[in-house]
Amino acid sequence: QVDAVRVYVNSSSENLQYPVLFVVRQQKGVLSWQVPLIFRGLYQRTYNYQEVSRTLCPSEPTPEAGLSEQIIFVDVASMAPFDIAYELLVTRLDNFQLETNKAFNFTASPSQPQYFLYKFPQDVDSVIIKVVSDAVYPCSVVSVQDIVCPVYDLDHNVEFNGVYQSMTKQAAITVQKKDFPGEQFFVVFVIKPEDYACGGSVPSSIRGNGNRTWNLQRTKNLQVTIVPSIKKSVYVQAMFFSFLSFLSFYLGSVIVAFVHYIRVRRKASAGRYSPDDGSGIMTSSHPITASTPEGSSYGAIDESSSSGGRQLSSPERGPQAGSDTDSSVEEESDFDTMPEIESDKNVIRTKVFLYLSDLSRKDRRIVSKKYKIYFWNIITIAVFYALPVIQLVITYQTVVNVTGNQDICYYNFLCAHPLGVLSAFNNILSNVGHMLLGFLFLLIVLRRDILHRRAMEMKDIYTLDYGIPKHFGLFYAMGIALMMEGVLSACYHVCPNYSNFQFDTSFMYMIAGLCMLKLYQTRHPDINASAYSAYASFAVVICLAVLGVVFGKNDMWFWVIFSMIHVLASLALSTQIYYMGRFKIGKCYDLGIFRRAAMVLYTDCIQQCSRPMYMDRMVLLIVGNLVNWSFAIFGLVYRPRDFASYILGIFICNLLLYLAFYIIMKLRSSEKLLPIPLFCIVATAVMWAAALYFFFQNLSSWEETPAESREKNRPCILLGFFDDHDVWHFLSAAALFFSFLVLLTLDDDLDTVRRDKIPVF
Repeated sequence: QVDAVRVYVNSSSENLQYPVLFVVRQQKGVLSWQVPLIFRGLYQRTYNYQEVSRTLCPSEPTPEAGLSEQIIFVDVASMAPFDIAYELLVTRLDNFQLETNKAFNFTASPSQPQYFLYKFPQDVDSVIIKVVSDAVYPCSVVSVQDIVCPVYDLDHNVEFNGVYQSMTKQAAITVQKKDFPGEQFFVVFVIKPEDYACGGSVPSSIRGNGNRTWNLQRTKNLQVTIVPSIKKSVYVQAMFFSFLSFLSFYLGSVIVAFVHYIRVRRKASAGRYSPDDGSGIMTSSHPITASTPEGSSYGAIDESSSSGGRQLSSPERGPQAGSDTDSSVEEESDFDTMPEIESDKNVIRTKVFLYLSDLSRKDRRIVSKKYKIYFWNIITIAVFYALPVIQLVITYQTVVNVTGNQDICYYNFLCAHPLGVLSAFNNILSNVGHMLLGFLFLLIVLRRDILHRRAMEMKDIYTLDYGIPKHFGLFYAMGIALMMEGVLSACYHVCPNYSNFQFDTSFMYMIAGLCMLKLYQTRHPDINASAYSAYASFAVVICLAVLGVVFGKNDMWFWVIFSMIHVLASLALSTQIYYMGRFKIGKCYDLGIFRRAAMVLYTDCIQQCSRPMYMDRMVLLIVGNLVNWSFAIFGLVYRPRDFASYILGIFICNLLLYLAFYIIMKLRSSEKLLPIPLFCIVATAVMWAAALYFFFQNLSSWEETPAESREKNRPCILLGFFDDHDVWHFLSAAALFFSFLVLLTLDDDLDTVRRDKIPVF
């Protein structure tokens, strides 16, 4: 049993010029303080206490010497020219050593801090120190320090040694035996003189009383419980669970591919034509005609208008599909590869009823090469973006480990399992799903790409006019983006805080943007944005996100400028989509620009108000603009601090709106949803619903102070290793994977339909 002694002193003197000095000399250290004891706060405020209680450095009997007496000298002195009364009381602590799994209650104040001893049991390698209090304030600090005298137990020096974190109602610190050679440590509890560090304000009792306060009552009741942490076997189980859960997706993909292969072989042996059942490939070289089903809203135009487009497109098909190699295709520049003059494009692209043949007239090889640039560019972006991020978060983790300041990172401390230098390995491990499923999606796209190339080599040019044009560059880019989201999310969770949250969202912007581009590219392959303009737009968005982190807290001017940019960008993009990129109002130096703009506005918005020329597009764009303007107004009024999530919400809402419009128009055009895309749609909805439930559990929040954030911490819920946010990582990875599969397989039913029968919307 370790003996500890506590010294209590009290003096009625309020003379700060002549304080009473107390010096305690022990065998291994010296401890000193003065009465009145002075604490300093913000703005030169001081807090003076006439009662002070300190625990002396304990003595532990050695096995060789056994029990022995300890001599303690207490020196009391003052330079005052008059007598000063004081009281001194020395008591022995009966409950100085904390026990495992046993709660202990005590009281502390700024001038009467407390600390206790804990020894690791033989079979325990790590423990979690859990501290709770019924009261939010006063703000307190929990510190874990090595067995060194003197113990730093005052507000001005508690941060000098060990690991510490601020606390309001809850705190938790994980301690490993390997960090303490003596297999024991002190748990120190300090009450701060002010609540500023915990998000509080100046105590109401001292407002208006000047900068000097005497004997402010700031007592806090605390309860500490030390429980064993998880064993190494749980780490192994968690890693096996993480990898096996997502490797099962690989097994499922292999089974689906094998079943599809068997079906194709059976139908091929029977001499029957087999449309694509998940591979995007037609297995017969005989062209099959298909007509638009009865009742289609796009069938009201004479077929000659589309056949004309088909005749124009046939001479430019170029070489056979077998020569489709990158080396045989020149780099696409700003020029358009359509042989027709500019006026012909205006005629074709501004028709009331457009078909896919009207917007897939360019050389397939050049367009395919154009979309491959998305893939190579995102790899370059990923490398240049990820390396500085990794270096920065390693620096963050090093600072946390060296300084012991656990207020730097916003973990869920009740479920933060360290491994090596990492403080919360579970939050990093749970991101493995994004990387594994992103790689699996790349393999699925590669398989489709290979099968498509083989099919093209076996077919004549005429069969190229069937189905949605197969360009896989954007799909490859989406797979890389999903993998990089896992990498950067893991980097963010090395030390989650306000400054590096943008790392967790940057590639989410790209994923949402690439999905919208892919959805638009499906039926607009000739007029979709180039990789350079798309990634430049993403760069602008990320720059705005960085500016939002810096200026988005309280600066009204930033929100005014951002809202204007948001609204103007929505209008400009809507104009390009509505007119299929053919909207021309003249050069900027031409004074007639205003007259032509007014004429266009009058013709399309006023004169034809009852019936716009492109009704479906108009409905989509009106709803889309209302949604975006609502976001702009919301940001301008409420100015959310989490600016990165605000921008991500804009992207996701626009993506969901466009996807819903696409599926509705597809069904309205009497097109079918095959079993695989239908299953993926249902799986996507289920996964996103479950993922969002866990996402909104809010286990921590860097929008608040670290102490306030810890009030939201909760224990693990899965395998005793993963918390709610880790489950969000698992489910969101699966949801994104199924979302990508929806885009990949959504139009497989059109592989047997001529492009001059496929409507554009």
